[in-house]
Formats: sequence, C-alpha cells, structure tokens
Amino acid sequence: MTDSKTIYKIKRYDNIKKLGVSNIVVTIIAVIVAILAGVAGGYMYRKQYGEKLIGSAEEKANLIIAEAREKTLAEKKETLIEAKEEIHKLRQELDNDTKERRNEISRQEQRIVQKEENLDKKLESIEKKEQLLSKKEAALNESQIKLDSMQEKENAEMERIAALSRDEARTILMTEVEEGLKHEKAIKIKECEAQIKDEADKRARDILSLAIQRCAADHVAETTVSVVALPSDDMKGRIIGREGRNIRTLETLTGIDLIIDDTPEAVILSGFDPVRREIARVALEKLISDGRIHPARIEEMVEKATRDVENRIKEAGEQATFVVGVHGIHSELIKLLGRLKYRTSYGQNVLDHSIEVAQLAGILASELGVDVNLAKRGGLLHDIGKAVDHEVEGPHVTIGADLAKRYRENKNIINIIASHHGDIEANTVEAVLVSAADAVSAARPGARRESLEMYLKRLKMLEDIAESFEGVERCFAIQAGREIRVMVKPDRIDDLEAVSLAHDIVKRIEKDLDYPGQIKTTLIRETRVIDYAR
Repeated sequence: MTDSKTIYKIKRYDNIKKLGVSNIVVTIIAVIVAILAGVAGGYMYRKQYGEKLIGSAEEKANLIIAEAREKTLAEKKETLIEAKEEIHKLRQELDNDTKERRNEISRQEQRIVQKEENLDKKLESIEKKEQLLSKKEAALNESQIKLDSMQEKENAEMERIAALSRDEARTILMTEVEEGLKHEKAIKIKECEAQIKDEADKRARDILSLAIQRCAADHVAETTVSVVALPSDDMKGRIIGREGRNIRTLETLTGIDLIIDDTPEAVILSGFDPVRREIARVALEKLISDGRIHPARIEEMVEKATRDVENRIKEAGEQATFVVGVHGIHSELIKLLGRLKYRTSYGQNVLDHSIEVAQLAGILASELGVDVNLAKRGGLLHDIGKAVDHEVEGPHVTIGADLAKRYRENKNIINIIASHHGDIEANTVEAVLVSAADAVSAARPGARRESLEMYLKRLKMLEDIAESFEGVERCFAIQAGREIRVMVKPDRIDDLEAVSLAHDIVKRIEKDLDYPGQIKTTLIRETRVIDYAR
C-alpha cells in the first residue's frame, strides 16, 4: 500500500512537474507571440501613420509648389508688362531724340547751304575784283614802264647836264643832309644844355649853398690804419713764435692775415672785415706793449680787444645819434651804426659820411618846410647796409632796407634807404633830399680817396673811352681824373661837330665809368702849320 501510494504520489508529482513545465513553455510562447504581435501591430500602425504623414506633406508641398508657380507666373507677367512699358518709353525717347537730331541736322544743312551760297557770291565778287585788278595791274605795268623810260631819260639828261653819275649825286646829297643834321643837332644840344643848366642852377644854388655853409663837417675823414708799428724788428720773431704758433693763433682767433715782410718795424694786417681787423690791431698792440706773447696770452688779449672794440662800436653809434639829434633807434641798429666807424668807402669814413648826410638832409628839409626829423633819421641810416655788406650778399641798399624792416622802422625810412641810389622811386620829399645830400657829401672836394690801383685804372678807362671815338687824335686825363682833355683832328672834326662829340664823350663816360663827383671834358681843335727855313 505504502509502495503503491508512494508510487502514485511520485507519478502525480511527475505529472504536475510536467504540467508546470508545459505551462511555462506555453506562457513563454504566448509572451513571444504577444510580443511579435505587438511588434507587427506597431509596425503596421507606424507604417499607416507614416504613410498618412507623408501623404499630407506631399499635399502641402504640392500646394506650396502650385502657389509658387502661380506667384512666379504673376511676377513674370508683371515683369513683362513693366519691361514692355520701359521699352515703349525708351522707344519714345529715342524717337524724340532722333527727331531733334534730324531737325538739328536739317538746320545745319540749311546753314551750310546758305554759307555755300554766300561763298559762291563772294567768289563771284572776288573773281570780278581779280579781273579788275589784273586790268589795273596791266595798266600800272604799262605806266611803270613808261615812267621808268622817262626816268632813265631824265637821269641821263641830268647826268649830262651835271656831269655826275647817279651814285655820285646820291653821295653828295647824303653828305649835305648829314652835315645839316649834325649842325642842327649840335645847335639843339647846346641850347638844351644852356637852358637846363640855367634852370638847375637857379633852383638849386640857393638851397645847396646854404646847406653846405651850415654843415660844419670836416673835409678829411678818419681812416682805419692796417699797419701796426713795432718797437724793433726783433719783435717780428716773437710775433711769429716757435714754428709759427703765435701768428697762427692770432690769425685763427681774429680771422685776419698778418703779413710780416721786409718792411722795417711794421706788421701789415690784411682782412676784408674792418671790425675784425680793428680787433686784431688792438690785440696786437696790447701784446706788443705787454711783451708776453704766447698762445694763451694771445687768446686773452683777443678777448679783451673784442670787448673793447664792441664798447667802442656802441659808443660810436650812440655818439652819432646824439650828434644828429635822432632818438628812439633800435639798439641793434645803433651797434650797426657804430660798426660803420671802421668801414670806409673810397677812403671816406662811412659813419662820418652818414652823420654829414643826416645834417645836410636836415638843413635842406628845414629850408623846404618838410619833416626835419624824418630827413635826419633817413640820412643817418641810409648806408646802414654797409655795416654787414661783406657778410650778407647783395647791394648795401637792399641789405639796409631789410635791416630797417627787421627792426621795425617806418615805411618812409625804408623807402629813403632803398631809393637813395635811385634803384626804386622815392615816395617822399625827404627821400629825395637824402639822395641829394648823399651826392653832395660824396662829391665835395677832399671827401673821398681811392687806392692807387683804382686811381690808375679809372684814368686808363677814361682815356680809352675818349680815344674810342672817331676823329680823336690824343687825349689826356688830368686833375686826378676829374678832367679829360681831348685833341681832335681838325680836318675830320669842325667846330660844330666838336660840340656834338664832347656831348657824346660825356654820355659815354656817364654810362661806362663809376667815379665820385664830376669829370670835366675839354675838347681842343687847332690847326698847326709847320715849315722849316733852310
């Protein structure tokens, strides 16, 4: 029993176990089938839903494409319409322009036709005139031939009567005409010179004589000396120094050349700058008096001499303004005035000359009733450019005017300086008076001296100018070049021609020669007959 129950239980357990396993398998299969069914359903659902979405997207796309096509067609139609309108407009403008050009061309054609008609008419008139001129020319040629033949007959008859050829008669006639012209020219020149001289003397004699009488300037002006005297010739060696170091130091510091030659007890200073030459002279004199001559002492003495000369320059400028009575001049212009003390022109001291010109101009201005102070100030400053004309390029007139502008002198003073040699026109009466005073100061006897070389050169040029004229036999420059005596050939120059020749010589001298004062020209014509008794 027990065994049967146990066997039954075992079989039942095995059946239950088999049933459990089969249920699990079925469950798993059912789950797998369910999953597969879900997947298939989901797939079908998604396929249907996707196809639905794709269909709706395609419908929308088709709608958008259709709308775009309709819009494009509309825009295309509008563009075509606008293009047609623009083409129509351009065509109208082109037609209008073409019409205007055709009208302009027609008008030009009409004008050209009118001009051609006018030219045809003018050509016809010119042809008629040419025909008339040709007829007249033929008649004139016939008349000329007749006149030439008559002239030849008359010339032959006149030559037969006068016993002269045509060329001989022409020569005689031209000679007579030239003689007459020379005679009239000489007479006219003489009359004009006499008239001008009388008027000038009458108007200027009183004023100039009074001004010169009232001006108490000396006739001899002080000149800077370029020679330094030595106590003995032994001093020359000390000035030169060992291997020339002393003389080199002095020349370097002053810019002046020292010429030490065989001249007894003297040293010559050579330099274009008068102020530096004066500094060198003062320094050398101090060294000679001191006796100690070496480079250090030379440098010390040059510095002292420079200060001394600068003080002298300033004092000289202040003294000049005090003497003339002119005040308010810029300090730099006063220094430049003082530098003129060491500047000479043809041997005349420029500072003394400026003071004299200022005084003469002031006297002339007072006599004529014009501005005396302006005349004096302009006269004192008229040669201020000469103080630096060796340092600045250009004429002293231009340099002086520039200096006056720089230091703010008024325009009348600038014009006086710029016009005192006639380079520009004088704007005031005072400028004319300063120019006249300058000429008077430079031209009076004893005012100026020249070097021997310039003196001989001027005399030679004076004689060369006189000898260059035809008919001059010999000439002599006398009276220190202030007079020229010209000997002419009496058979070539008669008395009337002598007047004209003297005038021509004077004009050539004025044009080609620079000279102070005036030059008298004396023309001598004489006939000498020489014979010998044997």
